[in-house]
Amino acid sequence: MKPLFDPADFRIPPGVVHVCAAGETPFLRRHDSAFAAYAEDKSHGSPGRTQQEARAASARDRAARLFGVAAGDIGFVSSVAEGVSMVVESIDWQPGDEVLVDPDEYPSVAAPLAQRGVALRFAPMLEPSAVEAALTPRTRMIAVSAVSFLTAARYDLAALRAVADRADALLVVDFTQGAGWMPMNAGVADFGFAATYKWLLGTTGTAIGFWNRARQPDWAPGTAGWHSIASMGRPDWSRPPALLPDAARFTRGNPSHLGLYVLDGALDYLEQFGATRIERHVQGLTVAMLARLAEMGIPSTTPADPRRHGASVCVESPRANEIVAGMEQRGVLAWNGRGRVRVSFHGYNGTEDMLRASDALIAEWRRATTSQEEL
Repeated sequence: MKPLFDPADFRIPPGVVHVCAAGETPFLRRHDSAFAAYAEDKSHGSPGRTQQEARAASARDRAARLFGVAAGDIGFVSSVAEGVSMVVESIDWQPGDEVLVDPDEYPSVAAPLAQRGVALRFAPMLEPSAVEAALTPRTRMIAVSAVSFLTAARYDLAALRAVADRADALLVVDFTQGAGWMPMNAGVADFGFAATYKWLLGTTGTAIGFWNRARQPDWAPGTAGWHSIASMGRPDWSRPPALLPDAARFTRGNPSHLGLYVLDGALDYLEQFGATRIERHVQGLTVAMLARLAEMGIPSTTPADPRRHGASVCVESPRANEIVAGMEQRGVLAWNGRGRVRVSFHGYNGTEDMLRASDALIAEWRRATTSQEEL
């Protein structure tokens, strides 16, 4: 299997296998022109600002197509954590209200709730029946990632939507680990967010926000700014200003225009291939790697069924840091953290990359395991 994308389109260091898309993807070379265009537009006063807003609108349209929703349902936040926080802060929580999350949920989803003092209850999101069994009359939200950052397990969002509906609860989804490689139907969620610096090939500082206006027509954030209000014409501050009628209200101040220039170009690039082709490509690589690891007796926490796993392969080890460092010495950039090695594929990878990454992981896992046994 050859790479789906041309690796020369990216700033991948010569001789290096880049398999850490779940953490950071290499930068597209076309983004150089995005930086230059932003610098030019920013330097041209009011006409330049008009150009910036036009590029932001283009990125919004592309993000809406990616999410499978209307452009008016899409806005931009600085990060998933900010977007989830805006939703959490907009809810009139009452003592005893609960939110269901997976025990291994990512901090951007769980931390805003915990910091707010909302009671978190835990249920394995891979088992919708267990999530349903965990419901109580006080369940107000199910908060989940589309794909687990820890194991690359892909959750059944349609089933979780049905569970949430039975409790009249919100479904809030972090799409970060799926956006950019798998076909998406964000409309299953009440609110959804996605960082753009991973498979979406963008930058930090810009994340996509989705507000399902059909399901939650009366939602309003708890705070506003000049960019999120409906009129800048000498507002009457004796009463709250009207908000923009669509998901642009996510952005209280200036968006990261530079980040949106980059995102617009990134989404244009991804649209050339389509999510279905990208999914088929990366899952061909994950399935092959999982098979190689199984042959070598190395267990993975990633589900073997491609319908249930994402674009990564994860291996738990107390010496994950050493393994990833050793892989780097072998010219393979993987990802470390939380006691597991994560290898993530994107369109710029092919079978040769998968084999090199597998060989490096197997060799370093054996070395680390032998060293552990000798202690």
